[in-house]
Amino acid sequence: MQAKITTSAIEAAKYLIEGQNVAIPTETVYGLAGNAYNEQAVLNIFAIKNRPKFDPLIVHTHSIEQIERFVKSLPAVSKSLLESFSPGPLTVVLHKRDHISDLVTSGLPNVAVRIPNHPLTLELLRQLDFPVAAPSANPFTYVSPTSAEHVNQQLGRKIPCILNGGPCQVGIESTIIREADDKVWVLRLGGLDIDELQAKSNKPVELAKTVEEASPGNFSKHYATKTPLYMGLELSQIPVEQAENVAYLRFSDYKPEVEKSKQIILAPDGQITTAAKNLFSILRELDQSSFSAIIGEWIPETGLGPAINDRLRRASINC
Repeated sequence: MQAKITTSAIEAAKYLIEGQNVAIPTETVYGLAGNAYNEQAVLNIFAIKNRPKFDPLIVHTHSIEQIERFVKSLPAVSKSLLESFSPGPLTVVLHKRDHISDLVTSGLPNVAVRIPNHPLTLELLRQLDFPVAAPSANPFTYVSPTSAEHVNQQLGRKIPCILNGGPCQVGIESTIIREADDKVWVLRLGGLDIDELQAKSNKPVELAKTVEEASPGNFSKHYATKTPLYMGLELSQIPVEQAENVAYLRFSDYKPEVEKSKQIILAPDGQITTAAKNLFSILRELDQSSFSAIIGEWIPETGLGPAINDRLRRASINC
């Protein structure tokens, strides 16, 4: 049976209260939600996505007050950053209370939490007396979904309901941080610029070179298309058998020597935020075409550029 697509938060809430799983919209990507206090609902998330249980999930709720109910402490800087950027694409790793299942955190003592910036999902979350665990609503390691249709194409026969909130406005996953050792460590680049975090933090904000503990979405290969994606290469550098019908993924302008019909532009307006919003939907579009390979151009390393390049690097087969 195909999932019911609805715009009713009340209807979607009923499924979650019953212990079922629902796809929900956020400003970043669509998530596959289940009651974070219900171990069977959490197990179903892993099964539906074919996601390994050692990859922890992000927990979503509607307020900082609700977060404080299921974490043991909320350090001052973490709380201040949540107040500055929530609802929004910021996830904070905190020490969990026991009523968050160990399945959610892959047995770790810390839980990743955030408040999504989408009016329909916030309406949904306010109707629940539990937070929801919600990784991206796609098969594990594939391109993340940024529309209800993306979810329906791949998980529509595995879940009862998709809450349709339209296209995602940020388009890449949240930035994940953890406060430790008198610093704020960025565990995953995402939809919130590190410079914005630093401007609101009274501790140094640094990108973690290695993530010592598991953090959601940090596999070296992720977000991948089935069509081979090569980043930063020329046509002559890819395998001959894949070079006959190549698509070019460009930032903001066309490659003069290549037919325009074989090129797709992430940001015609030259804005990196536009490139982020379009990234996953364009990767899906290219993957559903007849191209034998994709050659991608790196995004300028400003603003959300590093986060976009992180996704492209992990989706590629040559990086």
